[in-house]
Amino acid sequence: MGIETVVAAALFVGVLAYAVFGGADFGSGFFDLTAGSAKGGARLRTLVDHSIGPVWEANHVWLIFVLVTWWTAFPTAFAAAMTTLWLPLMLGLLGIVLRGASFAFRKYAATLGQARLFGVVFGVSSLVAPFFLGAAAGAIASGRVPAEGGGDLVTSWLNPTGVVGGLVAGGTCAFLAGSFLVADAARSGQHDLADVLRIRTLGVGVVTGLVVFAGLVPLMHDAPTLFKGLIGRALPLVILSAIAGVATLVLIARRRYGVARFTAVTAVATVVLGWGVAQYPWILVDELTFADAAGAPATLTALTVAVAIAGVIVLPALGYLLYLTQTERWTKH
Repeated sequence: MGIETVVAAALFVGVLAYAVFGGADFGSGFFDLTAGSAKGGARLRTLVDHSIGPVWEANHVWLIFVLVTWWTAFPTAFAAAMTTLWLPLMLGLLGIVLRGASFAFRKYAATLGQARLFGVVFGVSSLVAPFFLGAAAGAIASGRVPAEGGGDLVTSWLNPTGVVGGLVAGGTCAFLAGSFLVADAARSGQHDLADVLRIRTLGVGVVTGLVVFAGLVPLMHDAPTLFKGLIGRALPLVILSAIAGVATLVLIARRRYGVARFTAVTAVATVVLGWGVAQYPWILVDELTFADAAGAPATLTALTVAVAIAGVIVLPALGYLLYLTQTERWTKH
């Protein structure tokens, strides 16, 4: 195993972490947007603020890690992707900026009208961002990013695989968020709110599961390399994802919310991991492998050391932050 494979694995760990932690963050916007009127939805929106408030900025550490690792370790692939996919990526980043700003501004809105406006911006941008990021991933997975860059500005990502990628990204984010929010509501003693979230999360989970598996049909023709990997070496992960997804729905239906959080994370993580395993060894499918796109060995070695040091410093702090938020201990600090 070459050093480029080690760096590629570290890069994908960042993608996986962002999909899980950032995904749950994004998905909360769906429940905020569909909470109802200012009065009727107040408790749910307060729960969203309470749940993501301590972690919403920390989650984007993973996006920064992915981008920096990508352009440092695999610069030719990064340049090709950026010159082809700058439009969906810019729209995704615009969504991230707008949702962050509106999430903060809503707390200090001078009028109810302003608070509603910021709330709508927060909810809509929370759906927009994962869609465009997922569409960009779909463009890469379907082989529409040329190695030399400069691919089509629109059709590279606005195609069956890109749309499937965007819808799956948005759905899995909402499903993850619902799994965490319903557990938070039950833990805080708001059982009536937990029951409302329970029904909505079950609905989102069923729809997302149908989209994931229905999406395999267009992939068969639109992204044959990825599809071959999904029904080949990644098939055990696809099956595990289906099992974990069904288990999550059963656990939520039976009000076993604490355990359901872990199965929901497993379901989403195995979907993303299955995509990565199916796509390997391509960083740009059918165009560039990780080995072909790798930078200088000295750069890769230095990056590996930096990632290891960062892991020792950052991961325990992030783990402690999640422990505080998921046990409500941060409210007592």
